[in-house]
Order: sequence, then structure tokens, then C-alpha cells
Amino acid sequence: MINDFDISQYLDSKEMIAEYLSQVLEDGDMDELLTAIGHIAKAKGMSQVSKDTSLGRESLYKTFAKGSKPKFDTVLKVLNSFGIKLKASA
Repeated sequence: MINDFDISQYLDSKEMIAEYLSQVLEDGDMDELLTAIGHIAKAKGMSQVSKDTSLGRESLYKTFAKGSKPKFDTVLKVLNSFGIKLKASA
């Protein structure tokens, strides 16, 4: 029996999370970015992310579902709860 690959099992450090997000951001696909953030939230524990952001668990699941259009401040709250900061460079 073949198990499905689950990236969230490998997102166990800030460095791994940052590298994963950097790769996804390079592709420039917003749906893929939201999916990636959802994977990280799963790795951290949705209950913990909910507690850290003061956002409901159900709301978080909906926020990072395919096709969703979350507010930027919601995305930043969640990224901050991971200890990740966005950085622009030239």
C-alpha cells in the first residue's frame, strides 16, 4: 500500500518553512501559496494557529481552501504565528 505524500510532516523548523514558502513564492501562484500556508498550519497544529492568531479553526480551514480569497492581514497574522516574516529584495 502506498501512502500519500504529506509535506506537513517535513515542516518542522522555521528554516524548512521559510524554504518551502520561498519556493512557492518563486512560482507566483496565489492558490499554491495559500495551499502551502495551509500545509504549514497543519504542521503547526490548526488549534495552535487559531489560538496564536485569535482566528477560529473553521475560519482558518476556509481561509486556506483552494479558491479562497483571504484578506492580506489574515495571511500576515498566520505567517507571523509561524514566526515567518515576508521580506522584499532586489
